[in-house]
Amino acid sequence: MTEEDRSTTTGADYVVVARRYRPQGFDELIGQQHVSQALKRAISSDRVGHAYLFTGARGVGKTSAARILAKALNCEQGPTPQPCNECEICQSIAAGDDVDVLEIDGASNRGIDEIRQLRQNVAVRPSRARLKVYIIDEVHMLTKEAFNALLKTLEEPPEHVKFIFATTEANKIPITILSRCQRFDFAGIESTAIQKRLAQIAEAEGVSAEPDALQILAMRAAGSMRDSQSLLEQLLSGGGNTITAADVTEMLGIAPAARLSQLVLPLVNRDAATALSELDAALAEGAEVSQLIDQLLGYFRDVMTQAVGCDESRLLYALPGQRQEVREIAQQLGVHTLLAIVQVLDQTAARMRVSTHARTLAEMAVVRVCQLDNLDELAMLLEQLRESPTNSREAPPAIKKNGPPSQLRSTRPAPIVRDPVSPRTIQAAPEPTTGVAIETASPAPTLALTAENVEQIWKQALDSLNGMVADHASHVDEVAVDAEGRMVITFSESFYRDSCERPSNRSRLESALVEVCGRKVPLMLQAAKRDESASTAPAAPPSRRQQQMELVSQPFVKKAIELFDGDTQRIKYIPPVQ
Repeated sequence: MTEEDRSTTTGADYVVVARRYRPQGFDELIGQQHVSQALKRAISSDRVGHAYLFTGARGVGKTSAARILAKALNCEQGPTPQPCNECEICQSIAAGDDVDVLEIDGASNRGIDEIRQLRQNVAVRPSRARLKVYIIDEVHMLTKEAFNALLKTLEEPPEHVKFIFATTEANKIPITILSRCQRFDFAGIESTAIQKRLAQIAEAEGVSAEPDALQILAMRAAGSMRDSQSLLEQLLSGGGNTITAADVTEMLGIAPAARLSQLVLPLVNRDAATALSELDAALAEGAEVSQLIDQLLGYFRDVMTQAVGCDESRLLYALPGQRQEVREIAQQLGVHTLLAIVQVLDQTAARMRVSTHARTLAEMAVVRVCQLDNLDELAMLLEQLRESPTNSREAPPAIKKNGPPSQLRSTRPAPIVRDPVSPRTIQAAPEPTTGVAIETASPAPTLALTAENVEQIWKQALDSLNGMVADHASHVDEVAVDAEGRMVITFSESFYRDSCERPSNRSRLESALVEVCGRKVPLMLQAAKRDESASTAPAAPPSRRQQQMELVSQPFVKKAIELFDGDTQRIKYIPPVQ
């Protein structure tokens, strides 16, 4: 049946578009050239296997390929890679009523009894065709027992039997079945191929369709040819002679391209109030809120591809009239910002599927996108901080995307420098920096110490800083200057042993003094000398607890406790009255 004959089917004999325009040969399998070429070579070289597994998403041509393979094997002019589609066997297989090509629904015939019946029928030779072909659709629905019953027959079938399995979930098929089949994975069909096929069908049906309308249908199908044909048939049932983009958007409940662009613009400009107004206008025109979020997700996905440097062939959702707009937005927004926007929209779309407050979630997503910072500038600043020297005290300048570096003052305060002699405080104002070059400050000179200013420096350190320095100060016995001009800090012996001997603590103390003085302070830490006279001092009297333990250890007390079955924990020591 030609496409002209298919288009004239009306009335009670009407057949849906997806069935009327089903592929009838390997060359008509759109988007599955790798499968078509492999099967044609197998037929031409007489190396056809006894079992095949076709797996892939819905509507990509698995069952159609199974029927074409059955026709190629049983055609009166075959076996041939090009079935004639004119003999009685080819036409009956195409119609699905051939007695030797059995199409079985795995969901309805999933039990072991049905598989036992199949095993009995396998031994019967075909009635008129060359081979008996079993096409089991959705084979993953079979039970474990049914699969086990099929193993032996599948591994060593009669010469006149071929098995073709089709499934959308190959992961549910036991490995014992997979190892006995030749597996072919059917890929999703590209939207451009779907659009081209829809244009051919619309022309065959005598209907003119706008390219944008067909592209929207192709994108909506998400790689499924059957889904796109079902949507086209829904539009054809309206009876019009023209299919426009407005007809498609109204049927699908999505926003037109112009309305979507009006919503994207305030999102890019961080104008939350205008964005909410445009969202309300789009919903008032008939768009569904969940579909609108999906449209925004696809739109910013295309913007992201252009931001990373892809060409226009990577655009999946933008219409031809939107491509220039997408490129301009990609130049305004950076990759990190776009990733955050896509993540917000994706999380919102997932939450909307399980929530009754879909509109509120959509409005939250719009406001959140408008509140996003320029994450690319932050990423650049962090990278500059990592590359800058550790002694650099000013933050690196901010960099604007696609423009000259901005001259921004550092957000950190300028370093505070105190004069070690006078209480006067000097704060140096930072100079604005431009570009990405960072000048490192020259090493700070060493501060000259005297007996007159060392005490004042230490006092200023205690007044200005707390925490670690204050903790050290509580253990300081003396601060002085030695003959070499170093600040000598004498700590208690126990504190020096536990804390000051650690290099990290010494480094922190040196940094704290530099923070106060603005210059390097030569430093020496030491422990206080032990006072030998303290060892001759009388020992402190024992505590009441110690006296009690000594009393309990006496032999006569132990004997009394054992005799009277006493508890040492309950003994109370009362000292003698003086």
